[in-house]
Amino acid sequence: MSQSFAELKRSSQSSLDTLLKETNKLTSNESARGKDERFWQPAVDASGNGYAVIRFLPATKGEDIPWVRIFNHGFQGPGGWYIENSLTTLGKDDPVTKHNNMLWNRGDDAGKDQARKQKRRLLYISNILIVNDQKNPENNGQVKLFRYGKKIFDKLNEAMNPQFEDEKPLNPFDFWEGANFKMKIRNLEGYRNYDKSEFEAPSKLSDDDSKVEQTWASQYSLNEFTDPNNFKTYQELEAKLNKVLMTSTSEVTAEDVELAPQPAPIVKPPKESVAAAKSEESDENMDYFQSMLKD
Repeated sequence: MSQSFAELKRSSQSSLDTLLKETNKLTSNESARGKDERFWQPAVDASGNGYAVIRFLPATKGEDIPWVRIFNHGFQGPGGWYIENSLTTLGKDDPVTKHNNMLWNRGDDAGKDQARKQKRRLLYISNILIVNDQKNPENNGQVKLFRYGKKIFDKLNEAMNPQFEDEKPLNPFDFWEGANFKMKIRNLEGYRNYDKSEFEAPSKLSDDDSKVEQTWASQYSLNEFTDPNNFKTYQELEAKLNKVLMTSTSEVTAEDVELAPQPAPIVKPPKESVAAAKSEESDENMDYFQSMLKD
C-alpha cells in the first residue's frame, strides 16, 4: 500500500532506522539512452572546480528506499567499447564477472591486470531538489534525478552513522529534519574530488507543507532503473563481450590476455552510451569517460 503524505510526515523520526538498515546491507555486502533531461550533474569551471547546493529527497510514493544501486562495466577492447549495465545489479550472473573470475583465477599478473580494468563499477541514483546551481541558476527549485558514486554515498552514510558520540545521526533524505548538501568540487590530478563537500545544519525543506507535498509529488520513480525488463539478457551481453574482446569468453588463452590490454588507440565512446559509462565505482572514475568526450 502506498504511503500518504501525512503518513510520511508522521514517520519522519522512524524512517532513519529503515535507511540505516539499508546502508548497513550495502556496506556489509559491498541506463539511460541518450541525454535524459530528468538527470542533473553539477557544472564546473575551466579549472575543474565547482559548487552547488542540493537537497536529497525521500523515497517517492510507492517506493521504500530513496536510492537505487546499479553496477555496470565500461572498458575498451580490440573490438570496441563495452558499456553495459551488469546483471549483478539484479543479483544474477553476468558474463563479464564470469570472464573476470576466469582471468583472475589463472593466477598470472596479466590476467589479474586485465580483470581489474574490466571490473564492475558502482553508481547510485536519487531524487534531489536543486537549491543553488551557480553555473545554471535556471535549475534552482527543480526536482531532478542525480547519479553519483560511492564517495558521495559515503557522505550520506556518514551523516546517518556519525563516528563520534557528540554527533547526532542525520537523515539527509528527510523533508523536515534533513539538511542541504553543499557540493564542493575540486580538480585533483585531473579528476573531480568531493572530499570538502558537507551538509548544512538540519532544517525543514519548507514551513509550508503544501510546498513540501508538491515537491514530493514531483519526484521520479526509481524502480525503472532496476526493472529486469530494462536489462539485456545474459546471452546478449555475452555476445557483446565476445565482439569487444574479439574472442570467446569460454576459452581464454594467455595470448588473449596479452592482447586484450592493447587495443587500438583510445577513441571516444558513443554519445548514446555516456549515461551508462558514468556508472563508476568512484566519482573520480566517472569523470574519465566524460573527459574522453571533451578531448
